[in-house]
Amino acid sequence: MTIRLLVADDHVFYREGVKTMLGALSDVVVVVGESASGEDAVQAAAEVTPDVVLMDLRMPGMNGIDATRQIVAADPRIAVLVLTMFDDDSVFAAIRAGARGYLLKDASVDDLIRAVTAVHHGEAIFSPAIAERLVRYFNRPQASRAPGVLPELTDREREILGLIVQGRTNSQIAQALALTPKTVRNYVSNVLAKLQVHDRAQAVVRAREAGFTAD
Repeated sequence: MTIRLLVADDHVFYREGVKTMLGALSDVVVVVGESASGEDAVQAAAEVTPDVVLMDLRMPGMNGIDATRQIVAADPRIAVLVLTMFDDDSVFAAIRAGARGYLLKDASVDDLIRAVTAVHHGEAIFSPAIAERLVRYFNRPQASRAPGVLPELTDREREILGLIVQGRTNSQIAQALALTPKTVRNYVSNVLAKLQVHDRAQAVVRAREAGFTAD
């Protein structure tokens, strides 16, 4: 039995690399389609009905998390395996969206094949770094976990929103969290998109209306 794989990544060289490596090293996993955006991934999943979608998170247009949510909602039999360059709190959003696994792009081909096979068989699988992050999160005392308002935000996005509510600028947020300004801009954009607001002032209003309080 073969496992039909759809590869969703906006970098053509990465998609070609995955196809080439899987073709050379696996007689089980077969690439049946590829997409360069979240919208294309949703459409391709409906058309080719893969067993597994290998999903990048950062793509133009619809991001990988929203694409994952739509694919799983349309056909829960499809397993989504997130593969990304970023070891951040997007793992929690990906899980909430329905992803069954989360690997970093430095995973070996053997690890990728094992992960694709595992999620196809209904298992959940995470790279060691991500598994450690999950263990740390669930071992935190209950009182220290974020409150249940604005659940669409990841832990890091909630932290960013808290600093926005405090009136911090992007440069101040970057300094406080030891992040690059570009990373902060990406997080702020994600927060605004998820809250469905256009600017930071509207985000503050939306946060206060939802009962969100900054630490």
